[in-house]
Amino acid sequence: MPDKPGTILVIDDDPDVLTAAQLLLKRHYGLVAVDDDPAKLPGLLDERTWDVILLDMNFALGANSGEEGLRWLALILDRQPSALVILMTAYGAVDTAVKAIKQGAIDFVLKPWHNERLLTTVATAMRLRESREQVKHLKSRERELAPPSGSGIIGDSPPMRAVQEAVARVAPTTANVLILGENGTGKEVIAQEIHRQSRRAGDVLISVDLGAVPESLFESELFGHKKGAFTGASVERIGRFQAASGGTLFLDEIGNLPLHLQGKLLSVLEQRQVLPVGANTPVPIDVRLICATNMPLRRMVKDGTFREDLLYRINTVEIGLPPLRERPGDIPLLLTHFIDLYARKYNLPKRKVTLDALDKLCAYRWPGNVRELRHAVERAMIMGNSEQLQAKELLFASVDAERDAEPSSADGSALNLDKVEQVTIEKALRKHAGNISHAAKELGITRTSLYRRMEKYGL
Repeated sequence: MPDKPGTILVIDDDPDVLTAAQLLLKRHYGLVAVDDDPAKLPGLLDERTWDVILLDMNFALGANSGEEGLRWLALILDRQPSALVILMTAYGAVDTAVKAIKQGAIDFVLKPWHNERLLTTVATAMRLRESREQVKHLKSRERELAPPSGSGIIGDSPPMRAVQEAVARVAPTTANVLILGENGTGKEVIAQEIHRQSRRAGDVLISVDLGAVPESLFESELFGHKKGAFTGASVERIGRFQAASGGTLFLDEIGNLPLHLQGKLLSVLEQRQVLPVGANTPVPIDVRLICATNMPLRRMVKDGTFREDLLYRINTVEIGLPPLRERPGDIPLLLTHFIDLYARKYNLPKRKVTLDALDKLCAYRWPGNVRELRHAVERAMIMGNSEQLQAKELLFASVDAERDAEPSSADGSALNLDKVEQVTIEKALRKHAGNISHAAKELGITRTSLYRRMEKYGL
């Protein structure tokens, strides 16, 4: 077993190229195999899964069209669809190399190469491999905690049946989707379900919370950057678009994206390529885009705070999620799902909900929507000590429970500090139409602190 991780295969008909590549790469990776005959590729691919494959584009004597490389690239991706292939080419074949990238290769290097350039390109590919493996692991964990039906959409009310029908219709297409709904209604769950039912289900789903990405890091985070592109860029990094290429990219909180960054996003969506920070060559991307927000984008277009052309680009199909208060009939189904989920997660016995608790849960307004209900069930499952879940356990942190418990002053006003903080946050969010950055600035706290308080109060 090699001490260093990483398996690399190099295919080139020039023995000097093979020797140079093997001597350079074996210092950094566990296994570096080389071969001068591309006809051996089927056997080499059957032998093992390679982390990175370096492939020459021309093999026949005098050939310079790159067509051979394209044929072998197609064979590699047919046998190992997840293979990360880097093309090796002479300067005059750059146009063909770019064509190969559009057909599934991830990058190319020019021969003769600079050692640092080759190492950087391979290292970037290895990080992409690691990112995809991490996503696969997360998807595996999601499947373990998924409901028995395999669908993450829980509900049989008319509004949710309409959502399920919309998802079933749009998922098999490549159309961009915009999901609208209040905080906690399950917008990310819908995005996951669209991906699960799509033709890209076997590839990655990358999620990005745009409300949590600092403006100064937006381009680096989404488009990637080259080593040394800015202070602190000590290694080359691929962006979320490139990591999601071939799969689905979910941009949450898109309504919080500042106007000057909206143009950069629109340009990428129109050109279907990204330019990493510090790079000179754009990288083609192939993503299915799903966006979500709780903000009134059409009103923002009229106010000049959201680009109309970007709105048209992201909402080929629009799906609106109803708040939980508008579908109380789904609460028993959601309760059963969350009780089963947390019984499995924490190895606890399943518990039933008393009729009194069920009545109160269905009558409660649920300002935090499904997220608030989920947290209520999780806490009750952990902290409850009876065979049945009681109303006082499930509504422990609800506004109604606080109102019943909190003391009042002589004029009837509440003295509960948490309640005052919650009301203040709600007012700030309403004033700024749900814009987290603006609300946090007015409240004098960071966005992270505001998110934490919103989570606390189920907002």
